[in-house]
Amino acid sequence: MGFSTVPCDEFVTVLASKAPVPGGGGAAALVGAVGTALGNMVGSLTVGKKKYAAVEEEMQELKAKADGLQKELLRLVERDAEVFEPLSRAYGMPKETEEEKAEKARVMEAALKDACSVPMEIMEKCCEAIDLLVEFAAKGSTLAISDAGVGAAFCKAALEGASLNVYINTKSMADREYAESLNKKCDEMLEKYTKIAEDVFESVLGRLKK
Repeated sequence: MGFSTVPCDEFVTVLASKAPVPGGGGAAALVGAVGTALGNMVGSLTVGKKKYAAVEEEMQELKAKADGLQKELLRLVERDAEVFEPLSRAYGMPKETEEEKAEKARVMEAALKDACSVPMEIMEKCCEAIDLLVEFAAKGSTLAISDAGVGAAFCKAALEGASLNVYINTKSMADREYAESLNKKCDEMLEKYTKIAEDVFESVLGRLKK
């Protein structure tokens, strides 16, 4: 199933079911794509307006970047499902004999590392999206300022959600050095970009409540 192309109600129904995919990672990628699109919408409502002629070129550039991020995040909805299935199979491997235990451990480690790659990428894309939302909120049409705030909140949620999908997998890794290197990258992205997203949200909130 192409989870990024099914109707919203179908995605939510499958998400709520016992089906192994989609899960939190795919949901985070989708939320990130929606958050990015909200910023892009601010850009769309800004370009072509005389009032914002001074930022026309910059808005076009921001929109082009947002277009790419939206597509990447939707691709990651699919990729998250693809990398989880081998991990799910690995959990079910037999471990009666020493040989089976060793083989399961080997397959599990490889599957865990692969499963971490997608939420890490989701986090990276969300960080890029938050950087764009800073600009959309500051320079875009004031008529759509609330949408920039919603976009920042969504991308922050997606960033945090994807991080949990990294941490749950690194927790089970035998290669602790590799696991800790991923944890450190996650920690750094969270520390920097949750604050930036919160600042965008608070800035928008302050402007709306004046």
